[in-house]
Amino acid sequence: MSLRLKKNGKGSPSSSRSPTSASIQDDEYAQIIEGVKRTYNHKIRPLEITYNFEGFHSSPLTDSDIEAKPIVLLIGQYSTGKTTFIRYLLDKAYPGEHIGVEPTTDRFVAVMHGQEDRITPGNAAAVNQEFPFRGLNRFGQAFLSRFQVSQTPSPILENMTIIDTPGILAGDKQRIERGYDYTAVIEWFAQRADLILLMFDSHKLDISNEFKNAIHCLRGQEEKVRVVLNKSDMVNQQQLMRVYGAMMWSLGKVVQTPEVMRVYLSSFWTEKPPNSFEDCRELIEAESKDLLRDMKELRRNASIRKINEIVKRARLARVHALIISHLKKEMPSMFGKKKKQEALLNNLDQEFIKIQQRYHLPAGDFPNPAKFRQNLALYDMDKFKSLKEDLLDKADEALSVDLPRLMSRFPMVNPELDASQRNPFEEFGEGDVPPSYWDFAAVDKASYIPMFQGLHPREGKLSGASVKPVLMDSGLPNDVLAQIWRLADFDGDGYLNIDEFCIAMHLIKAHKNGAQLPEKLPSTLMPTNKI
Repeated sequence: MSLRLKKNGKGSPSSSRSPTSASIQDDEYAQIIEGVKRTYNHKIRPLEITYNFEGFHSSPLTDSDIEAKPIVLLIGQYSTGKTTFIRYLLDKAYPGEHIGVEPTTDRFVAVMHGQEDRITPGNAAAVNQEFPFRGLNRFGQAFLSRFQVSQTPSPILENMTIIDTPGILAGDKQRIERGYDYTAVIEWFAQRADLILLMFDSHKLDISNEFKNAIHCLRGQEEKVRVVLNKSDMVNQQQLMRVYGAMMWSLGKVVQTPEVMRVYLSSFWTEKPPNSFEDCRELIEAESKDLLRDMKELRRNASIRKINEIVKRARLARVHALIISHLKKEMPSMFGKKKKQEALLNNLDQEFIKIQQRYHLPAGDFPNPAKFRQNLALYDMDKFKSLKEDLLDKADEALSVDLPRLMSRFPMVNPELDASQRNPFEEFGEGDVPPSYWDFAAVDKASYIPMFQGLHPREGKLSGASVKPVLMDSGLPNDVLAQIWRLADFDGDGYLNIDEFCIAMHLIKAHKNGAQLPEKLPSTLMPTNKI
């Protein structure tokens, strides 16, 4: 399901192509994105333009911004594996890629899908209407000369765009010599990204001042942020535990939120080094799969996130309009304008409180007073626009009617099925069970839980005497039942908890279907919370 709308001509499907369920769902999402564009352009964008939203927050969205594929933003210090991670995903190098232990990526690179390998320089990319980067013109030539779009044919990039960023170094030298505001650029990409990955190396846990500022500018985007502790196999199990704790301690001093960030322990190598440790390999692979699953679901969640971002933007634009019109109203009509403007600037916090109380607005919808004051000092408040109720009403209608209606039109997502439900024709033959049967996900717990509860467990466990009649009802010989008990009671305490009971019933079913019982319970058949 691509969110990129098919235009007439290039990239449009053939008229003879028969509709499939995927193309039908693509059409549904395309119609929703069209609705988002209409709502934004007719009811939210006029409010932003009238009250100079661009001068204080961000430039108006273009159609290419709204149509854009999901964006994954990679941020981290140098040599934490950002570029290697992209190569791992694409299974090949992208045009202009540089990998090394030294700081190699010296520019922002948007890695996108294309029919052939191509590099588009920043100045050309910022004026190309097909790319969602026209807003980058505000950062000037110094930044655009350090930005490029790298296109390459890849099935992964058909569903997302990946932003590779320059590695962050410690000290102020790099920050001063960049020639552009690195933090402001990160903030611009973060507002448009669907997933933000903070990359750490198991040997690079320090957070420099510039990295700290980059993390601070992600405030308000916390639901998109994930932390990746890369190269986790370069330390042993004990060291990994200490590294994880040290990283969380460092992040705790920078990220001012009570919630703990989701952290993935991973190791994305194109070629695994010979000195890597294997004692945490299963954990690292499971964590890496979780991260890749999150990225796989981006395509499905991108449309919902688009609407979420438009809602956030509309609320901010509405509050911005009320602030600007309030300041205009407070200005005198004749004399003392300069003195009044200085007073309003100095007491901006109190003016925000007045607006909150007058319009019954939550404090969380208001911008940072210090940052707003810095921008406000550049303008003459007397030239601001007065409040236009019709523009405000249209924005309110978009928030209360149009965008909720679009949300209700999203196609239903199929639930993830258990392993036992994924093939309706997978029957047990004589002496044979499918390989998926030896997976805990295939255990039919829904059928066995009532039986377990009916035996009145004490402290969540059943004794052998309680379970024996149920197992005897299976009609299996005592020696087989004894083996099933040994396999199911894997902690050897003489009791069966609910998971162990379900495993016992699962093994009975397997034996009845002719399967040979294993000598040892397979690790895949153990519940995940017991591994």
